[in-house]
Formats: sequence, C-alpha cells, structure tokens
Amino acid sequence: MAKNERTSKRVAKLASKQLRSKKSTKSQKSVAASALTQAPNRRAKKKSR
Repeated sequence: MAKNERTSKRVAKLASKQLRSKKSTKSQKSVAASALTQAPNRRAKKKSR
C-alpha cells in the first residue's frame, strides 16, 4: 500500500457503524477495523476565546 492512500470519511463512518453493529460477523468487523486503521486521525478543534 502506498503511503498516501487513505480511507475516505464516508468509508470510515460506515466501518465504524459496522464495528458497533451486533449483527456483524467476525470477518466483517476485521475488514472494518482494517479500514479504520488506514483512516486519517481526527484533529481536535481549537477553541476560540
């Protein structure tokens, strides 16, 4: 995998939903977890004063 390949926000959101689902199989959760590890980290928003 190239260094610049990332999971899109849309796919990361779906993967997160899949991991939280009780109906998901073990293999589905494995694929979802893999997608989330490739997603960029969320940045904390700065608070303006």
